[in-house]
Amino acid sequence: MTLPVMEPDLWAADGVLEAWARASDEGPFSSVCFGERMAFDNPETLTLLGAVAAWTRRVRIVTTVVVPQLHDPVLLAKSLATGDRLSGGRLTVGLGVGGRVEDYRAVGADLGTQRMRELGDRAAVMRRVWRGERVGEDVGRVGPPPVQEGGPELFVGTTGPRTIRYAAGWADGLAGVSLDLSLERVGELFDIARKAWAEEGRPAPRLTTSFWFALEETSGGRAREQVHRHLRHYLSWLPGDLVDAMAPTTGFAGTVPELVDLLRRFEDLGTDEVQLIPTGSDVEQVHRVAEALHGG
Repeated sequence: MTLPVMEPDLWAADGVLEAWARASDEGPFSSVCFGERMAFDNPETLTLLGAVAAWTRRVRIVTTVVVPQLHDPVLLAKSLATGDRLSGGRLTVGLGVGGRVEDYRAVGADLGTQRMRELGDRAAVMRRVWRGERVGEDVGRVGPPPVQEGGPELFVGTTGPRTIRYAAGWADGLAGVSLDLSLERVGELFDIARKAWAEEGRPAPRLTTSFWFALEETSGGRAREQVHRHLRHYLSWLPGDLVDAMAPTTGFAGTVPELVDLLRRFEDLGTDEVQLIPTGSDVEQVHRVAEALHGG
């Protein structure tokens, strides 16, 4: 379950994020997730990581995704190792280059680093920090050491075949996203990942995907309208007419039983985890899905 970090009314009431995190931890979910934006009104990701570590005890905590080019890689490694410590070794880190130029500009990051090769290089620096290696001749080791030996597992956030193949050399899994819920397309990307990891002599990758969702039961029967409203806010960097054209076929809008059936089909495809992305901030959505999954 993804926290509603991108919702415009997130800060309208106190305790929304804590309620979502605790409900996700109490439910049958395997992970609680949240992503990063800079030029947006979402919470800062690494600060939130510390809070979620304190609010939860069981679920893994997944960043979907952090953009290393927006950070100093050594400081980012230290921050994530701290999060791994605070959560007792429950951290998984999704990394991506990010698709929004404004996020790079907001922090003065070099737009020339918005490349997969740069992402891989920064992931390598983070791995060195987590292994306890020195990052300079006159520099002491940067701690704390993460709970997980060698550091948290790293997933690559991409849906492109070329970038999947490139990331096979360093990533532990795939953090994908499905816009139109095409199981065929997701299956093709999973096959590309399995083959690429095998060719690199790596263990089989963890395969995850995600999609936006809205429930008829918690939207007053207006699930598709809820998805559309969310996309208009979240994808504000795109032309409005393009978002409007995407909205009718993007994400899931339906009943809880229909969602559970869809999740079973993703499971049959070999998906290790589906990360649901909410399009509203009402925590009742978590309870409804949890109840249905418990019943199944």
